[in-house]
Amino acid sequence: MYVIELALRMSPVPVSVQRKEQDAAEALYQQIRQSIEQSQPRLLELTCEKVEGKKVTVLISEVLAVQLYEKTAATGGSKRPGFSLDS
Repeated sequence: MYVIELALRMSPVPVSVQRKEQDAAEALYQQIRQSIEQSQPRLLELTCEKVEGKKVTVLISEVLAVQLYEKTAATGGSKRPGFSLDS
């Protein structure tokens, strides 16, 4: 399972959606990144593959950062998001 996480302006809680396949997660990451760069479309609706029917729409101008990381199923946890020297 892969998590795409968005940091939003003036929000302490990130918005995240999940994809089962790495290719789908990478494609969504690139789509969001391109939308931020071009400021188009104005609104972006995201759906979650893990929770059926879960949707969120974000205003692209409010997205500060997007990150992609793999959630490990074996431990129930996830790889540490962001960048660090620790594993």
